[in-house]
Amino acid sequence: MLIAFNKPFNVLCQFTDRSQPPRATLAGFGLPANVYAAGRLDYDSEGLLLLTDNGSLAHRLTDPKHKQPKTYWVQVEGVATEDKLQALRDGVQLNDGPTLPARVQLLETAPALWERDPPVRFRKTVPDAWLAVTITEGRNRQVRRMTAAVGLPTLRLVRASMGPHALGALQPGQWREI
Repeated sequence: MLIAFNKPFNVLCQFTDRSQPPRATLAGFGLPANVYAAGRLDYDSEGLLLLTDNGSLAHRLTDPKHKQPKTYWVQVEGVATEDKLQALRDGVQLNDGPTLPARVQLLETAPALWERDPPVRFRKTVPDAWLAVTITEGRNRQVRRMTAAVGLPTLRLVRASMGPHALGALQPGQWREI
């Protein structure tokens, strides 16, 4: 079984949370029994999360040697100049080593997304931009660290696809079997 789930903002990619106060988890969304997240999506990120009950499928989806592309829509703070975009395309140096090159596209308009709760802060004096960023690695908070490294801090991050699987029309908290 493979499930596509639109993980809302501020939800953990696990079914339990031992922190106090407890945070929202996958347990609150009526997902089938015995499925587990294939990979991670940060607590403060949104979008496509794949869940499965098949360990070998989870491995194929997440093992870096399989280089499954993951595409994110990223709202960044600042002006996304061609130099900054090219630096992301070339790969940037992070504290845990250089990243592989990324596919990066400046989006002309923001993707058609749901409202986030709470909303992203808006500042009239600071421009922002939307990027489509595709990576084949999966380091901890990698896209956020990459955009910060080129001077474009991430304001909002939504995973749009993972391998051949796309978010599609799923709204936050909704899921479908693939």
